[in-house]
Amino acid sequence: MAIVNSRATLEGYCLRRLGDPVVEINVDPYQIADRIDEALQYYQEYHSDAIVKTYVKHEVTQIDFDNKWIDIPDRMIFVKNIFRTSGVGSGGNLFNFQYHYRMEDMLLLGHNMNLADWIQREQYVSLIDQQLNGAARLTFNRHMNRLRIDGTWSTDYPVGAIIVVEGYETVDPDTYPDVYNDRFLKKYATALIKQQWGQNLIKFEGLLLPGGVMLNGRQIYDDATAEIEQIEEAMQLAYEMPVDFEVG
Repeated sequence: MAIVNSRATLEGYCLRRLGDPVVEINVDPYQIADRIDEALQYYQEYHSDAIVKTYVKHEVTQIDFDNKWIDIPDRMIFVKNIFRTSGVGSGGNLFNFQYHYRMEDMLLLGHNMNLADWIQREQYVSLIDQQLNGAARLTFNRHMNRLRIDGTWSTDYPVGAIIVVEGYETVDPDTYPDVYNDRFLKKYATALIKQQWGQNLIKFEGLLLPGGVMLNGRQIYDDATAEIEQIEEAMQLAYEMPVDFEVG
């Protein structure tokens, strides 16, 4: 059994599933490449194993400050939240509000405040912050690879501030070749190539070949279409991520 760990081995696997080399598969290599691309795209959009939660650190530059948006890596498909940590623009730890606030927490916990009281105070402060400041308003489009942040950049995101972007990115199959061996991806790519094969043969429908053999491209196409629908439904029902992403 050949190990499927690249585009080439995946293509070979799909063709063998369809009968190659015993049966001639009338599909052009460029058509096979296109169907593999479509299979990967659908797999990355609907299968939970194709994406991973990630955090990307970004230091605000003057260009970011002027544009009011930051560049996002190509593989990022969803942006859930952003966090800002202390950077050059924060004035250093000794003159940072968060530093003194946490120092006060440590002193109170060390004297007369227990953990339950501290948690209640933190929740109350978080509620005040949410009501007065609210969450950062984000606008992200995966095709533009830009994360636009609405807010007061001069105070919230000055040059030198560190922004941590929380989001989801696709798993690169070339970096992690085990993706090519996913059973849903293999079945889906095979069905797409089979559908292309049937579509290519439809124009020869009814043509009688030597020996009385008649090509039936319509049947191959219809069978492949039914397989594709079953695979897509099974993938979405069993492996699709819940619809709870926050894009902006």
